[in-house]
Amino acid sequence: MREVAFIKQNKEKWLSFERAIFNNDFEDPDELASQYIHVVNDLAYAQTYYPKSKVITYLNQLAAKAFQKIYKTKRQDTNRIIGFWKTEVPLICYQYRKFIYVAFVIFFAFTFIGAISAANDGEFVRSILGDRYVNMTLENIEAGDPVAVYKSGSNWGSFIGITINNLKVGIIAFVLGVFGGLGTLWVMFKNCIMLGSFQYFFYEKGVLWESVRGIWIHGAMEIFAIVIECAAGLILGASILFPGTYSRYTSFKLGAKTGIKILISTFPFTFSAGFLEGFITRYSNSMPNWLSVGIILSTLSLISYYYLVYPYKVQKQITQIPDLALA
Repeated sequence: MREVAFIKQNKEKWLSFERAIFNNDFEDPDELASQYIHVVNDLAYAQTYYPKSKVITYLNQLAAKAFQKIYKTKRQDTNRIIGFWKTEVPLICYQYRKFIYVAFVIFFAFTFIGAISAANDGEFVRSILGDRYVNMTLENIEAGDPVAVYKSGSNWGSFIGITINNLKVGIIAFVLGVFGGLGTLWVMFKNCIMLGSFQYFFYEKGVLWESVRGIWIHGAMEIFAIVIECAAGLILGASILFPGTYSRYTSFKLGAKTGIKILISTFPFTFSAGFLEGFITRYSNSMPNWLSVGIILSTLSLISYYYLVYPYKVQKQITQIPDLALA
């Protein structure tokens, strides 16, 4: 069968199924599961006979949405909290993976701009970080402890204050996505410029390694989580600018709901980063290099796996095992 005929034959069925999913128009979970199997079969057929077709992307997204709905309505007791992080969020991250990739590209680009600006303008770091902070850091470097600022205050006080601040940054980055994503980009720009100039400042003073082994103990998860939160803001902005087949208001509600789920998924990582900064980073100078590097790599690997690798595994599972939702 030609691709055009295949689409024409199944188009109304797919659109009807999509509307039913979005409007919660399924009284019988078994009916939903049955329709889901039909969609998965159509997806398998398209992957076999039309491997380069855009219809594969559409059916992939439709299957993911259907699985999420089945997962919520199937007739057995489940732990919704575990299911949220184990299945629902990974499927969302797979569906919106391009926004996550774009957020990281923007992150690296803005951070690079910050570093280059600091390298070409001796006063740039002071204009970004402020004279007080720069002078304090210079004093710490002279005293042999470049990251002494992270050792001030009590463990619990630092943990609570830092965590609240990071949560606030992430929430603001997401909410400002309502301005077509421009607000989110502005939050990214400010923070990345600061990060790039900050790290170049340590490089210029010859203590880059000392700063890395200290700051990135907590920074790996902290910064990664903020990038994911910015991706959620971009999703919110795109839902307003590009509603597709939905009305703009319906698209906005869908984008807001999706973005909030992604935002919430980052909170455990933000809390973990705050804990590391409050209780572990302060001992970076006294711990061996292998331990600090091990913490950095393990935390970075954990959050990277969850948002960049695990979603593919969950998606592959639901498209290759149609009976999963009925088990």
